Amino acid sequence: MTHVLDPDALTRGDRLLTAPLPPYDDVIRSESAFRAFLHGLPGVDQVGAEARAAQLATRSIKTTAKAWAIDTAISMVDLTTLEGADTPGKVRSLAAKARRPDPADPTTPQVAAVCVYGDLAGVAKEALTGTGIHVAAVATAFPSGRASRAVKLADVKDAVANGADEIDMVIDRGAFLAGRYLDVFEEICAVKEACARPGKDPAHLKVILETGELVTYDNVRRASWLAMLAGADFIKTSTGKVSPAATLPVTLVMLEAVRDFRVATGRQIGVKPAGGIRTTKDAVRHLVLVNETAGADWLTNEWFRFGASSLLNDLLLQRQKLRTGHYSGPDYVSVD
Repeated sequence: MTHVLDPDALTRGDRLLTAPLPPYDDVIRSESAFRAFLHGLPGVDQVGAEARAAQLATRSIKTTAKAWAIDTAISMVDLTTLEGADTPGKVRSLAAKARRPDPADPTTPQVAAVCVYGDLAGVAKEALTGTGIHVAAVATAFPSGRASRAVKLADVKDAVANGADEIDMVIDRGAFLAGRYLDVFEEICAVKEACARPGKDPAHLKVILETGELVTYDNVRRASWLAMLAGADFIKTSTGKVSPAATLPVTLVMLEAVRDFRVATGRQIGVKPAGGIRTTKDAVRHLVLVNETAGADWLTNEWFRFGASSLLNDLLLQRQKLRTGHYSGPDYVSVD
């Protein structure tokens, strides 16, 4: 079946994506066909994307809307620790914060997930039992992705066996930049299969593009479509280990991609910016971007997440300021 894109939904400045989307099997029948499809996507207007993101970043919201935005952002946080010095104790402490972000205010929402290395997924799983908070684990030789496919798949299977509900994988940026798109596609498909859990739904797969290494917005769009065609449940900007990470223009391009993909296929994909999002202002700007680009359907933690460690503290301070009219001292939030 050929899917036709709705041109009214896909405005790109003065360009429209109006051509039929080739059937899935035809797209991946060969490297040349896949290249033709990905390079046939409309080019991103760099100046326009950056201007649009900057314009949306100036939007202000009123107090009641800000309270909603802060609670929504808290509920979207993947509370993260990805350091070589991580210990079971640190993960348990992070899980306690995820359950009760503000011990003094039980109305504070829980976060969406705790994100750790795969070997600590079992510790997080035990600490979060019965909370509904997911355990996300990075895998596939995170953050470089430089390992054999067998090693990457073993990494995924180990994390899933340890209790991970979600897998955050990194793509092979070297293969992508060399134009070996089918290699990248097939690896994502293999990782998706490795997310299987006997007797349960598969672990959700978040595909990290590492946009800071993709060089151009056109590459970000191509990588987004590649990952979605391969079965990603989420597309994620960054590992947080490379700069620049989650910029507003990059997130804009990815939000456009998931919006267009749903129009083309009927399948909704989530987006996760990660790295460098530290303040409530940063979070609110992203929520405005989501609403104005992809739409309100993405304004839940089922479809949008923040990969962050320090962001939650600022959200809690701003929430307390709205509730009481003043800021607490520096010891109001825990030091991560």
